[in-house]
Amino acid sequence: MKKYVCTVCNWIYDPAVGDPDSGIAPGTPFEAIPDEWACPLCGVTKEDFELVAATDVGPVVAARRARPDTWRGRPTFETLCARATRWIF
Repeated sequence: MKKYVCTVCNWIYDPAVGDPDSGIAPGTPFEAIPDEWACPLCGVTKEDFELVAATDVGPVVAARRARPDTWRGRPTFETLCARATRWIF
């Protein structure tokens, strides 16, 4: 199955995993996701996703797993607070 990456935050939609938090069941291809769906990490729409070449997925996934400022591919509370502080000041 084809994987897609968010061009804003680099979150990868993997059809094998889906997006259960948003009601997208595992096994759902990206093309079958409703147009109203948004990236669970940054909130952009499907238009901001690009197809990932099979060779590109490994290093990106490994890098995302190695980041200490994320949990299950999502920013931690501390990371969100730090980002909000940058936006405010």
